[in-house]
Amino acid sequence: MSPQHDRTRRALLSALPSLTVVKMAFPTSASANTDNSLKTERTLVVYLSPSGNTRVIAGVIHRSLHSDLFEIEPAIPYPDDYFQTVEQTKIDRDLRPPLKSSVSNIERYQTIYLGFPVWGTTLPPVVQTFLTTHNQADKTLIPFITHGGYGVGNSEALLARLAPHARREQPLVIECDQERRTTEIVTRWLSTVSR
Repeated sequence: MSPQHDRTRRALLSALPSLTVVKMAFPTSASANTDNSLKTERTLVVYLSPSGNTRVIAGVIHRSLHSDLFEIEPAIPYPDDYFQTVEQTKIDRDLRPPLKSSVSNIERYQTIYLGFPVWGTTLPPVVQTFLTTHNQADKTLIPFITHGGYGVGNSEALLARLAPHARREQPLVIECDQERRTTEIVTRWLSTVSR
């Protein structure tokens, strides 16, 4: 990791709490009573992160907001190898793989931070499954999106289509291509030493 990349990552992680807290809805004195009304104002951070990049951001948001946390996982895990996962998602692009588990009582959450990497210029199939199996109506949906240098593709348009009744906030979009670059560097290095 270059010193510049390391400084940028540290600056980003330092800035994230202040960026996300601004969007948090604080209860007013009228709503801060002891009945169940506060349960509908809970915040949930949901994320998919096979490489760990999106998990870092999810962790910062979760700790900053004292939210609940849920990791999206397919019932059949993706391959450990990055490139095999990319190939599988190209094949599964139009499929919606079943989830390992789901969020119980999704209706108790008012705000959902949704984190995912962009795969093949679109929303990962398992995130599409999450959106189609969990009701987002009348919730505030705040995406945080990681990508490997190719941008968000059609992921925002697809997100809007799959959660049409959610109020969406402007997403946080971050280039996090560390795993791909690291894999390529190591592969090139191995090809030079294994001859």
